[in-house]
Amino acid sequence: MFNDPCTPRSLLTRAMDGTTLRPLLVEPADFHPQPTLADRAAWNRLPPALRHALIAAGETRLGEPWELLRATVQLGFVRTGNRADFEAPHAARRHRLGELVLAECVENRGRFLDAIADGLWLICEETYWGGAAHLFMQRRGPGLPDVTEPTFDLGVGETAALLAWTWYLLGDRLDTVSPFIRERVRWELERRVLTPCLDRDDFWWMGWHRDNRPVNNWNPWCCSAWLTCILLLETDRDRRTRGVHKVMRILDIFIDHQPADGGCDEGPNYWARAAGSLFECLDLLHAATAGRIDIFHEPLIREMGRFVQRTHVHGLWFVNFADSPVRPGTEAVILHLYGRRIGDPALAAFGSWLFQQRRDLQLGGSIGRVLPRLWADADLNDPAARPPLYRDIWLPELQIMTARDLAGSSGGFFLAAKGGHNEESHNHNDLGSFLTYLDGWPLLIDIGVETYTRKTFTPKLRYEIWTMQSQWHNLPTVNGELQHDGREFAARDVHYACSDEAATLQLDLAGAWPKSAGISRWIRTLRLERGRAVTVTDDYQLTAARAPTVFNFITTRPVELGTTGQVRLGAFPEAPSSRGAALAYDAAAFVAEVDDIEVTDPWLLTNWKRIYRIRLTERIPAPQARHEFCLTARD
Repeated sequence: MFNDPCTPRSLLTRAMDGTTLRPLLVEPADFHPQPTLADRAAWNRLPPALRHALIAAGETRLGEPWELLRATVQLGFVRTGNRADFEAPHAARRHRLGELVLAECVENRGRFLDAIADGLWLICEETYWGGAAHLFMQRRGPGLPDVTEPTFDLGVGETAALLAWTWYLLGDRLDTVSPFIRERVRWELERRVLTPCLDRDDFWWMGWHRDNRPVNNWNPWCCSAWLTCILLLETDRDRRTRGVHKVMRILDIFIDHQPADGGCDEGPNYWARAAGSLFECLDLLHAATAGRIDIFHEPLIREMGRFVQRTHVHGLWFVNFADSPVRPGTEAVILHLYGRRIGDPALAAFGSWLFQQRRDLQLGGSIGRVLPRLWADADLNDPAARPPLYRDIWLPELQIMTARDLAGSSGGFFLAAKGGHNEESHNHNDLGSFLTYLDGWPLLIDIGVETYTRKTFTPKLRYEIWTMQSQWHNLPTVNGELQHDGREFAARDVHYACSDEAATLQLDLAGAWPKSAGISRWIRTLRLERGRAVTVTDDYQLTAARAPTVFNFITTRPVELGTTGQVRLGAFPEAPSSRGAALAYDAAAFVAEVDDIEVTDPWLLTNWKRIYRIRLTERIPAPQARHEFCLTARD
């Protein structure tokens, strides 16, 4: 069911080497992917409200003190596992600089240039542009950065792209402050990005030396920043060609590992830096070759663009398996532009609709994404844009299904469920889990992920985190054991079907647990009966029943256990008038209990305030059984 990584597609380089690429690249002086400050006609055409917002953001930044980046705070990652305390001021410096640059481009009076020069110089003075969590890439290991070994991570890439765009947009206007500013920026980008990325092949995200293990969003994300620097700054035609061709080869490694259904196992939030960053790379290549490198027509590239749209539930709610939050921050402009580039009006309209739902001008984030947003303002504000709200989606390689009662409507039930395996990127041990919505509001949920720490990405410690464990997903605990992580812990005998009456996913989950759980067979059937109910049926056989099986159901709605054989779920907390639901179970077979968790983690608090785990525990351990749980709406 999963794409064989040993079968390369090589969509970008299958008929392309450095010799054939070189004449396709436009001359560096002719590469103008975005209007520069000197193009006054373009900047003056921006809508007045947008111009005012950009200038106002820059004015707010004028006179603010620049953040201090302390060595001891950076060391917090290895001392306590805390990465957020360093990442926050690190990112704030860059956001401030980006807002100042855009304000100057709009106003063109020189009012922001000194502050921009301060920001550029401060960032150039930093020993390392990346994150404390990513210093494992240097040979001397994590802690403080080794100035003698420039490594390239996501933070280095984001910083480099910001400086490259600043260098390109403002050009010789920076020389009015000092000619040393541009010289310094160019020198730092050469030593930190252009030379090491061209000379080294051992950065893990490049995909070489990984024994065919898939790369994740790091690959296109890093490539998009590196490619930006090459195309905006590199004037030597041989090095320019070598760099672009190497980027294309690396991107092909990422593309080769993508499932044909276009699914992103990292979830809709990381899609923005997986397929979304791939889109940026392909768009830059398209511009840098005057359209002569164009693979947007390829079926796989088209399917990858549609993934986020296919995970949309209602409003700002999305299917959030893996580390994705339930309300992801995917940039709407990337979805819109992706749709336009692949000729998919529905995807372009979905991006426009999502942009309007955010109810702000969406001027934060990477400057390379803000710039195209500026020129697409009219299309993004198209009042006719609508989400498709597909009735049924099945991604056979990713093994994710979604179904709703009626296409185009958020009314009634929505069901999403997954198979796959437990070594996905940003994996949770959640094989066979599911989530449900009622009338567009969350009912049974996937909790998501807490604030990232050192523990989050340490293999032996990751699954000590509660939100990664199967017992905190809508899954059973068997003989006291939880699902295990690893590619071999995978679904078997997966079957999907849909009709006007129902949508069903059936799979054998026995392989998701270690052998010590003693599971011979575990057939889970997840079924949306349109207009009626969601049912979960577990038919299983164990080699021995050493402990009661516990069926876990996770919700953020208040729970009542007073009715025999029924767990009553109240209104969704953000929608007090929303309908509740009832989860029916066999009271003769189970004891019902509830764990009440007050959420304190900052990341989780953006979605949930309280979490309730419903535990239905067998009264008598049974080595073989068939249980059905039925979820219905109640007025």
